[in-house]
Amino acid sequence: MRLARLLSTSALFAFGTVSAFAAPADSTAPSTKKSPTKVAAAAPSMMGNTAPTDEHEEHVSVSGHHSYFDGVTRRDVGGGLMQKQDAAKSVSAISRDYIEKQAPGQDPMQLIALLPGANVTSSDPAGLTGSHMSARGLDQSQMGFTLEGFPINDIGSFSVYSQEIVDSENLRKISLAQGSADLDSPHLSATGGVVDMYMIDPKMKKGGAFDVSYGSYDYTRGFLRLDTGKIGQTNLRAYFSGSYATEDAIHSEATNRKLHAEAKIVNDWGDGNRVSLAIVGNRLYNYLTPTVNKASWEKYGYGIKDQYVASYKNADGVTVSNTAFNGVYKDPTGKTTSADSSYYKLHQNPFTNIYASAPSTFKLTDHLVLTETPYFWYGSGSGGGAYSTPTSWGATSMSGTLDGKTISKSALLYEPSITTTYRPGAVTKLTLTTGANRLMVGYWFEYAKQSQTAPATGIGADGTPWDIWGGGPNYVFNDGTTYQYRQSLTQTRTHTMFIGDSLSLLHNKLTIDAGLKYAIVTRDAHNMLPDTSTGPYINKSYYEPLPTASIRYQINPEMQVFVSGSTNFRIPTNYSLYDAGAYYKPGGYSTQGSTNLQPEISISEEAGWRYTGPTVMASVTYFHYNFTNRFFSQSECLNESCSNYATGSINAGGQSTNGVDAEIGTRPIFYHIRPYASFEYVDARTTSNLRGGSGKNIDYLPTSGKFAPETPKYQVGFNLDYDDGNIFGAYKLKYVAKQYSTFMNDESIPGYVKMDITVGYRFKNLGILQAPNVKLNLTNIANKQYLGFPVGIQTNATTQRGIFGTSVKGSAPTYMYAAPFAAIGSVSAGF
Repeated sequence: MRLARLLSTSALFAFGTVSAFAAPADSTAPSTKKSPTKVAAAAPSMMGNTAPTDEHEEHVSVSGHHSYFDGVTRRDVGGGLMQKQDAAKSVSAISRDYIEKQAPGQDPMQLIALLPGANVTSSDPAGLTGSHMSARGLDQSQMGFTLEGFPINDIGSFSVYSQEIVDSENLRKISLAQGSADLDSPHLSATGGVVDMYMIDPKMKKGGAFDVSYGSYDYTRGFLRLDTGKIGQTNLRAYFSGSYATEDAIHSEATNRKLHAEAKIVNDWGDGNRVSLAIVGNRLYNYLTPTVNKASWEKYGYGIKDQYVASYKNADGVTVSNTAFNGVYKDPTGKTTSADSSYYKLHQNPFTNIYASAPSTFKLTDHLVLTETPYFWYGSGSGGGAYSTPTSWGATSMSGTLDGKTISKSALLYEPSITTTYRPGAVTKLTLTTGANRLMVGYWFEYAKQSQTAPATGIGADGTPWDIWGGGPNYVFNDGTTYQYRQSLTQTRTHTMFIGDSLSLLHNKLTIDAGLKYAIVTRDAHNMLPDTSTGPYINKSYYEPLPTASIRYQINPEMQVFVSGSTNFRIPTNYSLYDAGAYYKPGGYSTQGSTNLQPEISISEEAGWRYTGPTVMASVTYFHYNFTNRFFSQSECLNESCSNYATGSINAGGQSTNGVDAEIGTRPIFYHIRPYASFEYVDARTTSNLRGGSGKNIDYLPTSGKFAPETPKYQVGFNLDYDDGNIFGAYKLKYVAKQYSTFMNDESIPGYVKMDITVGYRFKNLGILQAPNVKLNLTNIANKQYLGFPVGIQTNATTQRGIFGTSVKGSAPTYMYAAPFAAIGSVSAGF
């Protein structure tokens, strides 16, 4: 690690010296020319390409072809699953040609599922409840997600809620960098790469587009976008769009609803000056998706959602529960069981988001460019659950009342977990191009304030919560204190400086990049619960130098090779700092915080080859990672009987990963056919022995050398696209190999194959309607029922012998199940 940092930092200083002395001749010698010197546009590199204005679109002019109102060109490689890349690292991207042929409204994770390394599972076909994703075995909380240059990940947990981000009709491109973030990527959690999303620009001409959809599970959706066209004698233009969708939940009797709006305003002038403003608003009235263990899945499959199903323990001591939320609140026999809390109305997940970003670029001189991306992120919502009446406030036993009345200790209360976030920030960078050299310096600042509370309110006789936002009446202790399951305020300040240099030699055939990012992150935390193990006030600061270096060589106009190395990090989540939950005597809270966690560090290397021909594109990349201080959530018993237990986060040692990504695609061949294929092989190994068990049965398990959980060894993606201008369609397939769900490799889910089909017809213009078309999307056509993703990873699922001889009891991992077959039909047109 020290050697990598030394080499890349030394290279940075060397290139910086070259930059200082490599000014073009006209900067020092007199010139008789009156026109300014023109500098060729810098090619994308590893240094910084996150802002939309850093993007360099691929333009292909072919006689007889044009772009339709929806951005489809019929020419993009692999049906829109490949684009030309020349960054010195692994990058894959999709375009409008692919996005537009998917079911309207699909979330960004669903859209990139065929790219190399992308392992995506969705619990509903339309994307209203979000998806779960990993790349090269690293899950979405270890990746950075940006939209129009600003961060989407939750600032506290780094989770990504893909159903909230953007309407697919307004997406121009999604780029997946599987291995590392750019220098200017505004992320605190990108140990496993980044996903950058870019919205379409407003059109120069007045008009718009619409689509309406209907499908399985009573899925109904409408979308409308209006373009202003150029306003006056300027290039100022804008669009405004909105959508509304409803869908019956697969996992309960609920109906999920989503109201979404977007706007984008753009003006550009002169030689490379541009200002823009993108605003996204989203309101979800959703229900949570249950996670299941294997015993429950084998018993109930997709579950019984219109009845009351009680839980029980099987012969192995594993709890078997309904895999859907119950459709009936109380047991018809009159018994009170733990399944009362599984009623679907007690698991609501309303959320409101507003995002705003203004990525802009100003050409200050012929050689100096300023890029500025200010942004604001607001989110407020809750995830509900039902719990028994509290009997203590911290270590102090205490009773209370609900709406002035004393209630039974066995009564259930609704406790929504409410999170409200305010998050302004800005990424600023200057790029100086002097001859063969490009020097970039920049600064990312962000101040985030996140409040997290969980009051308790009542539940009606029919199982309906009094207030899904926990607004009251609330449960109040006899001393006047309002009960909270958690109550914290986290203020996160980020100061990140970065500098990068790119040197192009041999007539731009050889490009050498080096850079250094230095992150300073402070979390000021206040836990308002009493008697916590980490105290009421917590202050943690993290300082991380993150060097990077790469070399790219253009062998000929079609072929290039590259090699790169980078360092990335992820700081501990905010909730890992706090005690929360029920308080047990003795032992403390059911969730216990820690102030001793160190940032997770990844050092990655890649070496790759690309071919970009007139008809065929291909790439192959070898990658290697070393991880230290991996984060892992672990539970321990608080008493001898293990009737009470606590969960906390730990640094769980290291991991070493090797693998190969590959993809290949073509432009139209053989009567408008565009095939695409992707492949990944991963060998990921845990390099540490992890602690398992609890109480007197704690020991270290022999996990070193075991295959990493949540990591399929093989993945294959395939898409066969056809589009002759009228008839269009596609067949796609994704194979994902077995995934372990424990570090001991004693439980796994089998591999699966998922297949989808798209068929449609595009009409000629009809009056004011441009290229109206009808489309049918069939997903999971084999109706394969499978567990798609491990979400509750354990050290061991069965009893194992520790390295010191202790018998360590296992815990059941949990999983996200995939959506069954669905059909969605849609009609769309421009105007």
